[in-house]
Amino acid sequence: MESNITYYIALLVLIIIGVVVVKKVASCLVKSIFTIVLIVIAAAIYYYYLR
Repeated sequence: MESNITYYIALLVLIIIGVVVVKKVASCLVKSIFTIVLIVIAAAIYYYYLR
């Protein structure tokens, strides 16, 4: 149970960092690429650790 909480906290930190970076970036293309990268990382965390 504790390991799942650790991964949820890591995912939350990843999302917070992503929001901060996206707010500072102006280009729509860069925002789209960054969002896709975040989704892939979140899916990898789910697939490898929480499944």
